[in-house]
Amino acid sequence: MAENTTDQFFKSTVLGHPSGLFVLFFTEMWERFSYYGMRSLLVLFLTASLFDEGWGWPREHAMALFGSYVGLVYLSTMMGGYFADKIIGFRYAVLIGALLMTLGHASMAFETEWSIYIGLGLLVIGNGFFKPNMTSIISEMYKDRPQKKDGAYTIFYMGVNAGAFIGIILCGYLGEQVGWSLGFGLAGIFMLFGLIQFWLAQNIFGNIGLKPIKNDVNSIEALDKDKRVPFTSWQLILILVMVVLGLLWIINAPATTISGGEINIFSFLGEQGNNIAILTALGLFLVLLIYRFTQYSKITRDKLIAVTFFALLSVFFWAIFEQSPGTLTIFANDYTDRSLDGSSATIFRIVNSCMVVIPLGIITWVLYLLFKQTFAKYKWANIVLSISFVIVWAIAIWMLINQFNDDNLEIPASWFASLNSLYIITLAPLFSKWWESKYNPSANAKYGIGMFLLALGMACVAFGAMGIEPGAKTASVSIIWLILVYLFHTMGELCISPVGLSYVSKLVPARMIAFMFGVWYLAIAIGMKGAGVFGENVDKIADENGISYFFWILTIVSVVVGVISILFQPIIKKLMHGVR
Repeated sequence: MAENTTDQFFKSTVLGHPSGLFVLFFTEMWERFSYYGMRSLLVLFLTASLFDEGWGWPREHAMALFGSYVGLVYLSTMMGGYFADKIIGFRYAVLIGALLMTLGHASMAFETEWSIYIGLGLLVIGNGFFKPNMTSIISEMYKDRPQKKDGAYTIFYMGVNAGAFIGIILCGYLGEQVGWSLGFGLAGIFMLFGLIQFWLAQNIFGNIGLKPIKNDVNSIEALDKDKRVPFTSWQLILILVMVVLGLLWIINAPATTISGGEINIFSFLGEQGNNIAILTALGLFLVLLIYRFTQYSKITRDKLIAVTFFALLSVFFWAIFEQSPGTLTIFANDYTDRSLDGSSATIFRIVNSCMVVIPLGIITWVLYLLFKQTFAKYKWANIVLSISFVIVWAIAIWMLINQFNDDNLEIPASWFASLNSLYIITLAPLFSKWWESKYNPSANAKYGIGMFLLALGMACVAFGAMGIEPGAKTASVSIIWLILVYLFHTMGELCISPVGLSYVSKLVPARMIAFMFGVWYLAIAIGMKGAGVFGENVDKIADENGISYFFWILTIVSVVVGVISILFQPIIKKLMHGVR
């Protein structure tokens, strides 16, 4: 059998898929464990009082920094993808990314001002190298077995959510109950386990991702007879100006807010300098986008306009959905009655134990299957992976015993964010069945349904918060509202997140796919920063009209965007030229 085919990977399989997929599964799982574990603590740590060993920041400052951090995480994927494609290959990009993120988490565990900022910077750059290249390795591994690709991505997505779920529960518990640096440190330890395991088992991928292969691009170019529109020098200069303005703004805007105006690169533009800078960058981007659209052949242009429409809707979706680690976690911390006693405490203990033990048990079983297949060849990778599981089981059991022995049980505020991953693991198979059935809605309908579910979630928390007086800093709202928010928001995410990426790959010509994924991630980054901008205003609105009013605004915005998506269906359907 020729070594250049991907059939070699199917000689050693776990659950019908190459063993290599599960090496990626566990690497990605520990990376998501560390990313979401740290993220669930960041806003809580920044806003916790000095008495609670936090930084005592106002919520506005915490949300400004948080919005820029998650925005930069998505922007950095373009840089990481470019380096991997053109220079170092997927595999080294993953290793560099994992190393930088390990150092970033370690830096944050020191909790000083500089160590937190340096840590966040390393996490942003590391994530840029890591995130886009894991899926590229899967794509290469299944090149000659496209019919198995959907199953592979589903298994991989389960790893992502399992890591996020366990990370939020364990890092959140340690950070809130024991000490912030332990929560941040734990995230770093598991990132290191993921890195070592990947490094020791990397030969399982054969030649995949070693260095960029130029011929692939040429074959795409050769097959694609569509009209070429190369970037001219004035367009490249325009892109450079936009990138510089955008990056300066995303770093400078929170710095200006946090320093009370002392740090401001754009002060020469007056009080509104930050706004002028970002609006200029967005204006230039729109000019360039519209101009380039006029240069393509009609069908390509139509399809690109359809992708841009969905990207625009995604900005609003993510800006509202990503209130989870920000305002919704603050709401859980300050306005929700998380103290349980009697039968409600017993129910929580049992439910929480099942939530932790069952997924961990299933993943440990998958680990055992991988062990059987690959131990002879990759002994040390398997041993490192096993040690990480022993530690995670030990912490989980210790946490559950603590909760069973605690008379005054209090649910950690970060715990609610873990529901998103749990719901995804449970509901994803149902939604994929729906998309494959004859009742599969159109792209616009999926976006509309997603936005309405988002609105329903926000309406739950807005309704639950209606009794909170304007200006109140604490309250005791029932936890049921937050449980419902995450249920509806997850269902909305399943209608929008996987669907969007799928339409980019269906509508965009092959030679432009990397560029349009870049535009797509840019839209998500703008949405993430938008979430921070919404969150920055939570206190102003809560003080004047009550926090319920803030969530009602987000509910109305979601409904409006959902209605726009459905109203535009006939136009977008025409632009998509038969793509379903």
